[in-house]
Amino acid sequence: MKKSFFLSPLSVVAIFCFAWQVLSQTVDPAKLVRPRKVAAANAQQSSTKVPQAPAVEQTAPVVISTDKKPALLPLPTTAIMPAESRKITAVGPLTPTLIQTRISEAKRLFKTRPQPTALTSPSSFIVNIAALDQQTSHIHVVPIAKEIFLTKGSETTITSSLGEPLTVHVVRTNGVNTALTIFSQNGNSLTPLVVEFPIEKGGAFKELAYYTSAHPALLSNDLVRSGQSYIRNMLDLAAQRLRDKGVSISNDLVDIAERLCVVEHVDHDRFKNENRIALYEEIYSLYALNEIDTYRYAVSSAGAGGMVQMIPWAYNLERQRYPGVGLTPDFVTGMRNHSNALQAMLLYMRDTWNDLSANDEVKYALNSKTATMADIMAAGYNSNAAKLPGYLERGGENWKTLIPRETQMYLQIYKSFEALVPIKGRSSTLAQRNE
Repeated sequence: MKKSFFLSPLSVVAIFCFAWQVLSQTVDPAKLVRPRKVAAANAQQSSTKVPQAPAVEQTAPVVISTDKKPALLPLPTTAIMPAESRKITAVGPLTPTLIQTRISEAKRLFKTRPQPTALTSPSSFIVNIAALDQQTSHIHVVPIAKEIFLTKGSETTITSSLGEPLTVHVVRTNGVNTALTIFSQNGNSLTPLVVEFPIEKGGAFKELAYYTSAHPALLSNDLVRSGQSYIRNMLDLAAQRLRDKGVSISNDLVDIAERLCVVEHVDHDRFKNENRIALYEEIYSLYALNEIDTYRYAVSSAGAGGMVQMIPWAYNLERQRYPGVGLTPDFVTGMRNHSNALQAMLLYMRDTWNDLSANDEVKYALNSKTATMADIMAAGYNSNAAKLPGYLERGGENWKTLIPRETQMYLQIYKSFEALVPIKGRSSTLAQRNE
């Protein structure tokens, strides 16, 4: 039997009231649009827990009194894209000439900003990074707290001088030579060009350092070759200037010095744990990128400074022995000048070799092939050369087990470098003992 269906008057009224209530609460379509992130207060906070530095405009440096360390204010941040989800857009490597052009442009960008007044100094707590977007050819200035900059593995997202959120990841820390990666929010990689790093001494601001680290985005075979040429040309120039002043340097010593200019700057821990050829190429790249400023700010725990890592005592000794050469009187200034520093290095190596090669124990070790000239000179440059004859006498073929542990590692690095990186020898002058 077919049932009939009908609504009572009361049901009709109830349905009508319910429909009217729903229609009156309809959401405005405009409200369905996802709002843009335009204010720092509404932005999602960075995943890093380290306090962040205040954002600055490209044309105005942050000025903070150095009397008292200020609390670090949060920079505008956005959500950080997970590393595994980043899409790195492939771009061709920059030529060494183009890199130098863009580095010079970045330095001008830093130095033409309004300078602090006489009553203030640049902030000692903010590091500025100039990064190149190769897709747009724009250079972004990214301010970052020094505390974050010097924390390995730290990552934060900061709005650049051009208003774009950029994610900075610290790969490896080493003062001005800290290595970074920088990404835009869509995962494209930017190329770090220059870091503007405030150097302090005794807790007070001293100077602004400008340096380029060997970031992966900059590396190329051409850059490595450029660094090799820089070292070789500077050494040849130093040797020529000494000859012009009446001091002859054996070409064999110059060849060893060329290797020491790299070996001196190989981190021992990285040598044990990382690809060694890549380490050597990284150092060559630093010479190509920074040229006369390479290792300008490098000072060891023993006070050795600059490109050649000579200690003040040895430098002053050579100044006294060779007044006619005219080495720069001030040690720090002298170490920062590559030509001057390399002349001092060659003079020290010359004197060291003349003294050691006249020693009977050293002569016997060389004749019996217990040690080579490179062994003697590398060990003597890294440690107390006067103790080497005693090590040779007591240790015989095992003399290397008696030298300091650091020097043992130093010799391992030298041997590895010599085996992996071919260097064309200058014409041998071993017979000329620089009498």
